[in-house]
Amino acid sequence: MSQFTNVAITKEANIYFDGNVTSRSVHFADGTKKTLGIMLPGDYEFNTGAKELMEILSGDLEIQLVGEEWRKISAGESFEVPANSSFKLKIYKITDYCCSFLG
Repeated sequence: MSQFTNVAITKEANIYFDGNVTSRSVHFADGTKKTLGIMLPGDYEFNTGAKELMEILSGDLEIQLVGEEWRKISAGESFEVPANSSFKLKIYKITDYCCSFLG
């Protein structure tokens, strides 16, 4: 899905890592939430509350989930992160993403 309809968007940005990772929250009528964001090249570690689905719209990166090896992710691919966990990212070029909160 390349376009969302009937949504509310939070105007204030979510800003992490001194502005190298930013996103906007998109709220749907059914109560679900997604964030649309950009990550600049660098190394990052995130913690999760809810289970997440990360869709990579453009860019190149590697991800490491807890207890797993690093793996390459490219534009058009996605990955899931368990709830109450963490993950590490190595961003190699500007990356556009959509994060869906699944629970």
